[in-house]
Amino acid sequence: MGKPYSVLVVDDHPLLRRGICQLITSDGDFKLFGEAGTGLDALTAIGEDEPDIILLDLNMKGMSGLDTLNAMRQEGVTARIVILTVSDAKQDVVRLLRAGADGYLLKDTEPDLLLEQLKKAMLGHRVISDEVEEYIYELKNADNDETWIASLTPRELQILKELAEGKSNRVVAEALHISEGTVKVHVKNLLRKANAKSRTEMAVRYLNH
Repeated sequence: MGKPYSVLVVDDHPLLRRGICQLITSDGDFKLFGEAGTGLDALTAIGEDEPDIILLDLNMKGMSGLDTLNAMRQEGVTARIVILTVSDAKQDVVRLLRAGADGYLLKDTEPDLLLEQLKKAMLGHRVISDEVEEYIYELKNADNDETWIASLTPRELQILKELAEGKSNRVVAEALHISEGTVKVHVKNLLRKANAKSRTEMAVRYLNH
């Protein structure tokens, strides 16, 4: 999928949300998909059409960021979901990444660096603020069982290779001459077989196998 990447900003602080939205639209590589003040509003906003990136606050009233992330992944949302929070607690970092977040960035990140990290996320990288990066070694050692790769069909393996290059469903669909819906079904099957919560986690494990 080409630029500009579409971004959904989910944060329950109106002033901060407005600032993030303005930052997103200041860079030509991004466009604003929408904004939401609650997890429920975010789920409603997605509907049939997914953004490329969901920038998700962790500590929100009502549905927390973790609740929202879990609900999105259960509904089969394949967008990159990057947590943007003030919490640098180890348990939060590990819990959110295990639940399928594609990144964990702190709110005191410099604006230019935040935009740079979101672009990296779109290339298939897991993006983590330096201050909390040391916590993810636990995740790397958590699951080294790569037998799932051997269980893939040729088509699934073909799609996994495309995903590992950071390509979106749309780009994969165009490259393989199949519908975007078909790609999404394959992605869900791949995530299930890999026992992975996000496409980034799955790609990282595939590339390191």
